[in-house]
Amino acid sequence: MTTTFNARGLPLGIQDFADIRDRNLVYIDKTMFIPPLLATGKPYFLSRPRRFGKSLFMSTLKYYFEGRKDLFEGLAIAEVEKDWTKYPVFHLDFNAETYDNLASFRQILATNLDEIEAFNGVKSEKTTMPARFKDLIIQTYNKTGRKIVILVDEYDKPLLNTRTNPKLHDTIKKSLKGFYGVLKSADQYLRFMLFTGVSKFSKVSVFSDLNNLTDISLENNFSAICGITEQELLTQFKPEIQALGEAQNLTYDQTVAQLKKMYDGYHFSEISEDVYNPWSLLNSFYKKRFTYEWFKSGTPTMLVEMLKDTNYDLPKLEKNVVIPAQEIDDFRMDSPYPIPLLYQTGYLTIKEFITRVNSYKMGFPNEEVKYGFINELLPIYISKSKGWSSSWIAAMVQDLYNEDLEDLMLLLTSFFADIPYVLENKTEKHFQTIFYLVFTLVGQLVKVEKYSSAGCADAVMEVEDKVYIFEFKLTDNATAEEALQQIEESGYATPYLASGKKIIKIGIAFDNKTRTLGEWKIAN
Repeated sequence: MTTTFNARGLPLGIQDFADIRDRNLVYIDKTMFIPPLLATGKPYFLSRPRRFGKSLFMSTLKYYFEGRKDLFEGLAIAEVEKDWTKYPVFHLDFNAETYDNLASFRQILATNLDEIEAFNGVKSEKTTMPARFKDLIIQTYNKTGRKIVILVDEYDKPLLNTRTNPKLHDTIKKSLKGFYGVLKSADQYLRFMLFTGVSKFSKVSVFSDLNNLTDISLENNFSAICGITEQELLTQFKPEIQALGEAQNLTYDQTVAQLKKMYDGYHFSEISEDVYNPWSLLNSFYKKRFTYEWFKSGTPTMLVEMLKDTNYDLPKLEKNVVIPAQEIDDFRMDSPYPIPLLYQTGYLTIKEFITRVNSYKMGFPNEEVKYGFINELLPIYISKSKGWSSSWIAAMVQDLYNEDLEDLMLLLTSFFADIPYVLENKTEKHFQTIFYLVFTLVGQLVKVEKYSSAGCADAVMEVEDKVYIFEFKLTDNATAEEALQQIEESGYATPYLASGKKIIKIGIAFDNKTRTLGEWKIAN
């Protein structure tokens, strides 16, 4: 089999600005955001999901402040920058370690300071990390006569990775408090500061001591500072879109529509333009197919554990969650409310700003995130049942399209029989959640508790020419006939009568002794 490569070089996984420019790889110009940063302040914070280009933007800033004019020819900044003054840059990167113990955290701090010493030709004899950090700032300033630029990439990685280890987490937090606290007292030696990360933690020195820190994460003017906008996609990637479409036997317009459905939909402010996930786009162009690449780079374990621990009602995510504006960027490690972190990590995005209540409506940004997220969660909710595999989903899809309902119900019966704890609480919520997860993975239009004027069904499943309406009963002595009767009496089918699709009603009763489906009845 012959592999066809793109004619243009794509910067897949490359986060070094100089490497991209020297090799003439495709670069989406973000340098127009540098002048407003320099004009309006000194210390900044920027939150974006992983794989969204934060590190590349930090690298771009690094070379800009080092005066590398040659790298910026033809870019927006070259039109306005005349001086190209060289400043010393302290670039600290916390993205490399897992931080599963205190030694690894201390080592990454020491390594960052070692690199600063080597790059700037200075050496500190101070014994503590904060004292050494401040000493290097002062020494470098005295040596060069220029103020220092501080760039801290993924500042929160040590905190996110230690959420489930409170003792280690608190120790690292105290260490960071002392380390970053140096910057306030060294302000006279500093030219510019930017911190990036996924989450904005409360009560951490980088925010509490630097009381003049400007958070640009939700600012309209910086909503496209990372990622790829729709305009950038359509103007900068025409050859790649064309090649992808040809490989998938799609027209140009069909390819654009599929890219939008799969990877677009991120909004980082009240009036943000559409932003695509750059990692997903580049992988799709490189492989010439539509893939779920973002999740291969890792879903934070702490996020999955938080959703499980808080027993969050997952179907609510489908309906768009409303969160007060003051809570969206204020994640607290001891908070039982997962929505701020779901937004900051990129699993939810802003759908709408509701002015009258000063709140954001949140939802899944696109299909890659929605289906990938559900795929990560289902094994957790079924306790990684030994009977679970992706073949279940394929079989369910086949049964729904073929209207092979007997096989579908037998499949569901065996599926739930292999989850011994599913009915421990004997509530509809847990089963409804698993139903939602399974049907969402099928990749169809799934509505859990879909509200209409007549009420709500437990689950609605639409395929090309059919609508399946499910109602289930968990109470002792409940019958499938009662479930069907509720569908009829409540008018759950009414919203679909004009669709022209065949409506199939399925009533299900559980057997609490066997903890799986007991009886079911089907009506058209």
